[in-house]
Amino acid sequence: MSEPAAFDFQVGADDLHATRFAPTPDPNEIDLRPGHILLAVDRFGFSANNITYATLGTAMRYWDFFPAPEGWGRVPIWGFAEVVRSNVPEISEGERIFGYLPMSTHVVMQPDGITDHAFVDAAPHRAELPGVYQRYGRVSADPNHDPTREDQQALWQPLFMTSFGAADFLEANALFGGEAVVFSSASSKTALGTAFLLTHDRKEGAPVIGLTSPANVEFCRQLGYYTEVLSYDDLGSLKRETPTVFVDLAGNQRLLNDLKSLLEADLKHTVVVGATHWDQRDAGGGLGGNDSTFFFLPSWMEKRRKEWGPGEFGKRYAAARSAFFPSVDSWMKIVHSQGKEAVEAVYLETLDGKVSPEVGHILSFA
Repeated sequence: MSEPAAFDFQVGADDLHATRFAPTPDPNEIDLRPGHILLAVDRFGFSANNITYATLGTAMRYWDFFPAPEGWGRVPIWGFAEVVRSNVPEISEGERIFGYLPMSTHVVMQPDGITDHAFVDAAPHRAELPGVYQRYGRVSADPNHDPTREDQQALWQPLFMTSFGAADFLEANALFGGEAVVFSSASSKTALGTAFLLTHDRKEGAPVIGLTSPANVEFCRQLGYYTEVLSYDDLGSLKRETPTVFVDLAGNQRLLNDLKSLLEADLKHTVVVGATHWDQRDAGGGLGGNDSTFFFLPSWMEKRRKEWGPGEFGKRYAAARSAFFPSVDSWMKIVHSQGKEAVEAVYLETLDGKVSPEVGHILSFA
């Protein structure tokens, strides 16, 4: 029996270790309606950020972007795709786009708000979902597109955008009264980007402390993004009687409880950014507890764009990215993997926290 020409990679909505490849209609036989395009997904980045999408798939409606049969989900990813069929006069077959895609060989979209540089997907089921995930860049018309750095774009655009927003959120709130900042999952790429922005080119300021697994302590120390790096086993070494804000990218309830017991009233606030330790959360419980804030980038971007005015968010983000990316080139190892088995293997390795922090995975189904 021949392999299907098109398929979705699906994971269990309530059991992230459950995976399957579900056949989808042959791309040549899809009845493409007027106003729609068919995209073939090319290559995409994969990291702990995508595991956060899956972990919060129901709570934050990430499963709703690309619906799957009941009990299953399609993990969203960021990457490149090619228009293989088009019923939209302004968009040509063969054009490449960049944006928020499913882990699938193909996806149908309904472009709207089309400009020379971008369009949005106006599919009705996405109408009430955050707009930041709806915009798709037209690669050939992007003046900032560098063909030699597409891997870095696929890996870092969603991650560093979150880092930029989280650092700005913390500073806008005066660190919630903290005089020290503690990160969990300090080796995660979003944490690294946020820590860099809080410490870069600043002679003074609140110390930024990273907590990570023993195996990743030396890696984090060598980068120089943190003032101090401790393993989770050395949590007791944290300086007490210092007002502290906790930036939680792990979502590990036990760690949070230990931190609360250690710092007591000096733990001023918890800002939840991710859930890389997804398997150590309280089942059914909210991340961080009552004395916490969940940082949601789309809402913060919308707020800042209104406050800063047209184009200013993008300008400030570009400046931050230009400062950060040169340092990444010195340690990031990009690994390309192709095919169904490779995609599934990388997904499971990332889910189980077995990916080395200096590795950036670029995946493709073909």
